[in-house]
Amino acid sequence: MGAYDVVVAGGGHNGLVAAAYLARAGRRVLVLERQDHTGGLAISTRAFPGVDVRLSRYSYLVSLLPTKIVKDLGLDLELRGRRYSSYTPHGDTGLLVDGGDEGRTAASFRTVTGGDADHRAWRDFYAMTARTAEALAPTLLEPLRPAREIERLVGPQAWQDLFARPIGETVDERFADDTVRGVVLTDSLIGTFADPATDLLANRCFLYHVIGDGTGAWNVPVGGMGAVSGALEAAARQAGAEIVTGAEVVGISPTGEVAFRTADAAGEAAEHTVTGGHVLVNLPPAVFDRVLGRTPSVPEGAQLKVNMVLSRLPRLKDAGVDPVAAFSGTFHINETRDQLATAYAQASRGEIPQLPPAEIYCHTLTDPSILGPELRGKAETLTLFGLHMPARLFRKNPDEAREEALRATFASMNQVLAEPIEDCLLRAPDGTLCVEAKSPVDLENEAGLPGGHIFHRDLSWPYGEEGGWGVETEHERILLCGAGARRGGGVSGIPGHNAAMALLR
Repeated sequence: MGAYDVVVAGGGHNGLVAAAYLARAGRRVLVLERQDHTGGLAISTRAFPGVDVRLSRYSYLVSLLPTKIVKDLGLDLELRGRRYSSYTPHGDTGLLVDGGDEGRTAASFRTVTGGDADHRAWRDFYAMTARTAEALAPTLLEPLRPAREIERLVGPQAWQDLFARPIGETVDERFADDTVRGVVLTDSLIGTFADPATDLLANRCFLYHVIGDGTGAWNVPVGGMGAVSGALEAAARQAGAEIVTGAEVVGISPTGEVAFRTADAAGEAAEHTVTGGHVLVNLPPAVFDRVLGRTPSVPEGAQLKVNMVLSRLPRLKDAGVDPVAAFSGTFHINETRDQLATAYAQASRGEIPQLPPAEIYCHTLTDPSILGPELRGKAETLTLFGLHMPARLFRKNPDEAREEALRATFASMNQVLAEPIEDCLLRAPDGTLCVEAKSPVDLENEAGLPGGHIFHRDLSWPYGEEGGWGVETEHERILLCGAGARRGGGVSGIPGHNAAMALLR
């Protein structure tokens, strides 16, 4: 296939961002993607036979994607905000954080906590994270700044509370109520197996969950996550990038040679080699190590992802809250501070947590377009993300462990609902329930994600003393443009942007 200015190994969303920027700048770009589609885990799928629902099967919300990238690339993409931030059941009542009614939020805090102190602390704490987000987010699209400069930028209080000491200490000091503490701490544990009371890895996870695009807002992609990747692919192709799917990268040389494998209609494999002036690597670090000929270090993911289609929303024990409000934002299940700690301890011992903490949200309440015409008004989706489910729990017997984890998770849900979630599940035409669960081992086996780690490896701090763009490797012609880079987690496009800028500036 010849020589290119840039070969992008991997057609996930970051690779597409890099390809679009570089092609728009006149570079000859080739993108090689192993799967038969681009987008990686940012895709939409009809997961249940005969059920016309385009689920965001893996990644499902957007926060870290900067508006600058959307505007620079002219993406045809709509991201909708959610009025309700979260709802957390608490006995026969619950904590509702209503972004459109501060008085209602204050009253809800009063009901759950017995006073106003934690609501005042909540407002103070998230005012601090908002200032941090506004200051820090723009730096993610710039060369790395040293830690001391970031400390000056965010201020001494934010640095101490969010960077320097464990986030669990900060939360315990600022809030008194166990439920409120848990709601805050969940942002430090998404896809991250850590103890927030002691481990600064939880701080890094927390930061990336509250600084997205300078606001920390988590938005719903209209049309599902596939709409995000589709818009990026369209931008890259329109700019002139060449994209080849069904092309698995099997070798990368420091000199810029890239070997890849394709298969014809009969399944016969063929080997190809191309050369790039530069190679941008949008592969998990463990895969990059393997294709570079190094011994890979496999990370460990720590989540259970459950996709459901419902015939209706479940009833709540709290008669004062409409299920539409409760499920429009993040619905917290058994995620108090103490429950999170108990589940972490059990998982650390190799046990599936007895009462798995989880959070769910309903995409279709904000964006019903992912439902086929015959299902609109007759079905809803639920996306569940379960915490403290490390891959080690699923290694020995993946199928049995997944079923056990799903049973425990449903039992955890049913404890906080007024009726069993099973009674609300839609049935496919063949009579099966519309529910699927994915463990880290499933992500490893089905999606090629080493260890099932959704961030590809442990998140890094958004700064660095080494300078550069955070995408450099020891090889001059090879740059990182995916989650192996220094900054960005989830669907962000940040590493893709930064790799392109490293070549263009």
